Amino acid sequence: MDRWDRWDRVGRVAAYGAALALTPYLLIKVSWVVGSVLGLLPVGTGFGMVEWVVLNSATIAMAGIGIAVALALVRPWGMRIPGAPLVFCAWVGTGFLVPVLPYAVLSSLLGSADGNPKGGGDAGPSMPAWEAALVQIGFVGMGLGLAVALPTYMRRRWPDAFAGRLGDGGEGSPRALPWMAVVGALVGLIWLYWAAGGTAGVDHRGERDLAWYALSGVFGFWAFVASVATWAAVRGLPAQVPRWGPMVLGWLGSGSLFAWSGWKLPFTLYLAFAQPPDAALPENLALAAVLHTAALGAGVAMLRALVRTRRTGVMCRFRRRASRGR
Repeated sequence: MDRWDRWDRVGRVAAYGAALALTPYLLIKVSWVVGSVLGLLPVGTGFGMVEWVVLNSATIAMAGIGIAVALALVRPWGMRIPGAPLVFCAWVGTGFLVPVLPYAVLSSLLGSADGNPKGGGDAGPSMPAWEAALVQIGFVGMGLGLAVALPTYMRRRWPDAFAGRLGDGGEGSPRALPWMAVVGALVGLIWLYWAAGGTAGVDHRGERDLAWYALSGVFGFWAFVASVATWAAVRGLPAQVPRWGPMVLGWLGSGSLFAWSGWKLPFTLYLAFAQPPDAALPENLALAAVLHTAALGAGVAMLRALVRTRRTGVMCRFRRRASRGR
C-alpha cells in the first residue's frame, strides 16, 4: 500500500467520524425546538418564540447538510452527484469550522462556570455541561473530519485540481490587485483592529468579552490569508510555489468570509430592526452590516477566481502534454 492509499483510507475514516461527531448536535437542536414549542424549555435570551424556532431550525438544516456532505465524501454515490453543489456545501462547512478549530478547542477547555463554552453564541438558555461538551465535540469533530476527508475526496474526483505550480497557468499581470483581495484585506484590518482593542466603530464597549476579541482576531487573520492566497493564485506569483498551498488557504479563508458573515448578517439585521432590549452587539450595527456584506461578496468572488484559476492551470498542463506527445 503506497502513501496515497494510506492517506485515502484515513480520509474515509475521517468522513465517517465527521458525520458521527455532528449527529449529537443535530439531535440536541431538534430537542431545543420541540421542547420550546411544547413549553418544556425556555427560549434563548433576546429571542421570541418564532425567532428562536427559526434560528434553531436553520441550524438543524445546516447540521443535516453537513452530515450529508461528510457521507458524500466517502460513499460511492458521492462520486456521482453533481460537483458544484457538493463543493459549495463543503466550502461553506470548512469555512465555518476549520478556521476556528483552535478557538473551539480552547473554549471547550475553558468552559464557563455554568457549563457553557465561553462566547458560545449557540448555547441554549440553560445548557448543561454534558450538552455543551457534545456541541463542542460536534463542531471540532466535523471540522477535523472535513479538513482530512475533503482533500482525499477531491484527489479522487479531480486529481488535477491542485497539481502543478502557480506559474503554470500563465496568469495575468502582477501589477493590479484583484478587487476581492483588497476588500478582504480591508475587512480583515478592521476585525484585527477590534481584536487589538480598538474602539472606533464600537457602540457597546461593555459587551466585549474574551470570545469577541478572539473571534475578531481569528476572522481578521483568515480574511488576510484569503486575500493573500487569492492574489497569489490569480496572479501566479511566486511562480515556483506549489499551486495546492494558495488554493487550500484561499479555499479556507474565502469560505470563512462567506460562511461566518452569511451567518452573522441576518442576526445583525435582526438586532438593527427589532432592537430587543436584552441583546446587543459590541460593534455599530450599520458598520457590522456593511462589513458582513463586503465579506460575503469578497468570499464568493474569491471562490470564483480560485475555480477559474484552477481550470486555467489544468488546461495549460493539458496543452503542454498534448504538444509533447506530437
